[in-house]
Amino acid sequence: MGIISWIVMGLIVGLLAKFIMPGKDPGGFIITTLLGIGGGLLGGYLGTTFGLGSVTGFDLRSILIATGGAVLILILYRMIRRK
Repeated sequence: MGIISWIVMGLIVGLLAKFIMPGKDPGGFIITTLLGIGGGLLGGYLGTTFGLGSVTGFDLRSILIATGGAVLILILYRMIRRK
């Protein structure tokens, strides 16, 4: 995937993660996109490690794996922010 694909997928995945876990999180368009890109990287790493697959393009499996990673990042962010 190219850089533009990662940015577009990051935005989609970031929006999905914030939809799954609504709350008062700071950040707008850029933070949501970075959350999604980070989620794609984390989800791809964990998916490959556990044999679930990897983030390879715009297919349902990749979006679900990346969204799972983004939700994990959002959970970690909220746990750190509480302290």
